[in-house]
Amino acid sequence: QVQLVESGGGLVQAGGSLRLSCAASGLTFKNYGMGWFRQAAGKEREFVAAISWSGTITNYTDSVKGRFTISRDNGRGTVYLQMNSLKPEDTAVYYCATGPKVVYPRTSLRAYDYWGQGTQVTVSS
Repeated sequence: QVQLVESGGGLVQAGGSLRLSCAASGLTFKNYGMGWFRQAAGKEREFVAAISWSGTITNYTDSVKGRFTISRDNGRGTVYLQMNSLKPEDTAVYYCATGPKVVYPRTSLRAYDYWGQGTQVTVSS
């Protein structure tokens, strides 16, 4: 079965950096686009970034443009989210996701069928 495992979350001060990783198994990774979403306490899950199967097309929500970078290593079956200049409002549980309908970057949660368990990111002010 498809399994997505996130890692790399933690506590960081405002202005700091973290790199999240998501290791995928149970699927032909190079055929799937990948997405990162986040959910803050008491809020709905929201789109953060997505990347095409080839890694050549990316998409970001406006609030993270210029600060976050999504990338992938098809040989390792892993997608990354480099987060720089972190702000307290970036605090959330971060999830990676994919699915058969995700080849190119998709922003809608409904496009994604497989989700990881999430990793907590906390940014202190």
